[in-house]
Amino acid sequence: MGSTPKMTIPTQLVLRAFLDDPTREMYGLEICAASGLASGTIHPILARFEGIGWLESRFEDVDPHEAARPRRRYYQLTPDGAERARLALAQARTKVGMLRDLTQRPMGGTA
Repeated sequence: MGSTPKMTIPTQLVLRAFLDDPTREMYGLEICAASGLASGTIHPILARFEGIGWLESRFEDVDPHEAARPRRRYYQLTPDGAERARLALAQARTKVGMLRDLTQRPMGGTA
């Protein structure tokens, strides 16, 4: 179902957030917090994943006036999406973990 999206660092961060618990539903701000990315970055990624069948979404059943906030849109990996996400992360050329290792090393000199 669909092709594999380009595995940019933001894409990998979003996938890792979902793969921490592949059966969990998350809404936008939770995904932002888990990935460390802004909502303007994650929403195009979520739309791409939904378009290729890796994610499904639903709006919560709540009255926005009673809740005093907008309805949340919850996203969840599909079973096929979870498998494809694992494979895509394993095959990514620039891995998020490698970048984190590089950015946490002291620059020049000895530690």
